Amino acid sequence: MTLVERYIAAWNETDPQARAKAVAELWTEDATYTDPLADVAGHAGIAAVIEGAQGMFPGLVFTPGELYDAHRHLARFTWHLGPADGEPVAVGYDVVELAEDGRIRKVLGFLDKAPAA
Repeated sequence: MTLVERYIAAWNETDPQARAKAVAELWTEDATYTDPLADVAGHAGIAAVIEGAQGMFPGLVFTPGELYDAHRHLARFTWHLGPADGEPVAVGYDVVELAEDGRIRKVLGFLDKAPAA
């Protein structure tokens, strides 16, 4: 499974224990996650942001977008959030910094399309 596939799977994981395991396997212990709605650090903070997103958008799923690019210890990719077979209600762009062991050290997230408040 690619980095993006693992990342998307973590964001779609609804079981708290499985989500915590996915976060621990994908992110370093001191990892940070920053986007327009969140600025957290550590596994518990990242898992809480994922749980919060699922609570805000029940029944919607994350899917990989069209863009993926990587060099050295950096990667960038787009993602969609929406019904499984429907038009996305949100589209984002994440830049990740990887640690030496291949886990994510930092995520900087951007929202290109967001649902109206």
